[in-house]
Amino acid sequence: MPGMFDASLYRQRRLRLLQQMQRGIAIIPTAEEVERNGDTHYAYRHDSNFYYLTGFTEPDAVLVLVATEGESRSLLFCRDKDPEREIWDGYRLGPEAAVEHLGLDGAHSIDALDEQLEILLGNQPVLFYPLGASPSWDERMLELRRRVQARIRSGIQAPERLHDIRNMLHDMRLRKDPHEQKILRRAGEISAQAHNRAMRAVRPGMFEYEIEAELLHEFCRQGARHPAYPTIVAGGANACVLHYVNNHDLLHENELLLIDAGCEIDGYAADITRTFPVSGRFSGAQRDVYEIVLAAQEAAIAHARPDHTWDEPHEAALRVLAQGFIDLKLCHGTIDAVLESASYKRFYMHRTGHWLGMDVHDVGDYKVDDRWRPFEPGMTLTIEPGCYIRPADDVPLALWNIGIRIEDDVLITTHGNEILTAGAPKTIRDIEELMRHD
Repeated sequence: MPGMFDASLYRQRRLRLLQQMQRGIAIIPTAEEVERNGDTHYAYRHDSNFYYLTGFTEPDAVLVLVATEGESRSLLFCRDKDPEREIWDGYRLGPEAAVEHLGLDGAHSIDALDEQLEILLGNQPVLFYPLGASPSWDERMLELRRRVQARIRSGIQAPERLHDIRNMLHDMRLRKDPHEQKILRRAGEISAQAHNRAMRAVRPGMFEYEIEAELLHEFCRQGARHPAYPTIVAGGANACVLHYVNNHDLLHENELLLIDAGCEIDGYAADITRTFPVSGRFSGAQRDVYEIVLAAQEAAIAHARPDHTWDEPHEAALRVLAQGFIDLKLCHGTIDAVLESASYKRFYMHRTGHWLGMDVHDVGDYKVDDRWRPFEPGMTLTIEPGCYIRPADDVPLALWNIGIRIEDDVLITTHGNEILTAGAPKTIRDIEELMRHD
């Protein structure tokens, strides 16, 4: 286990969840290993909900929470210690050490899971479980419930209700505590430095994958072994493809380069997009579009604060973009007419952000009781307006294949917000200064 691991943090989260459950049993498995090909697996990544409650990163593990009147228990089922397998696959914590290291009430071999669950499920009123997340686990839970039902003549009853535990967990995860904020801040710093490295490295004639290598190098150099999502390095027309990940084309002198890349560290993601000229200097048309997108992001960030709701940053960005598209002769009429007709969607077709946390598109509802959710301190989101102009007869030639997105990670604070990714320059002046090839 990491030297700085704080078991009390995860114990407090489990207790909060148990209090919400009141009575019942929760079963929360971690993610399964996935075979890549032959005798090789993809790099293992734990389930975020499981990790949020345990801090445990090994596969083949299940957390069981039992809530009864006056008592609650946290139990872990995990792999046994196995010196022979540890020679091949590395250290295992094992059930005995898990109790102390993870602050649990008990731990058992994963091999005993079904046998123990058949006992633990008895006479519990509610089974809390991530319903629908895994067909194989759904079948397993229904079979265990059926076995318990078969013991009814012995006075044992199976849970009458099944409740999706993710609703409770996602609401908890939406508000980041100080520990999480510290990690997200670090993820943002590392990712910003990677973008700076990419800006300094790029030259006409390089390939997109060479710049991707610069990003991944900086992530790994600072302890973030993996990107939080597939890295986008999109030059020229590729920047008008929102989820372009091939990263194999040549970069040309007069093109823009859009990079959407963030690292994952200690289970938390960063998500930054920057767009800059391959040559190091913006052309007139590129500058005009860029300033519109930057102004839209600034307007959106100003509305990301506790006295505003989720939709307000998006609406603020839309008004700036709509006016900009009118000025560029891409859209026609008044701002209200462009927004009402949605003609702007030809050049801006996505929302202005999403929740950020353990998952790059993190959990949490955007509406509550059919109303946009108010921002609260601890919530973390991205703000990422953009403009994507594809060639067309009614589009000025100078604007063809300009794709621009500017994205930052924003933490809602008590009195406003904090930009976690401010270390990556985004004004035209700062970008060109960083990219100077003296």
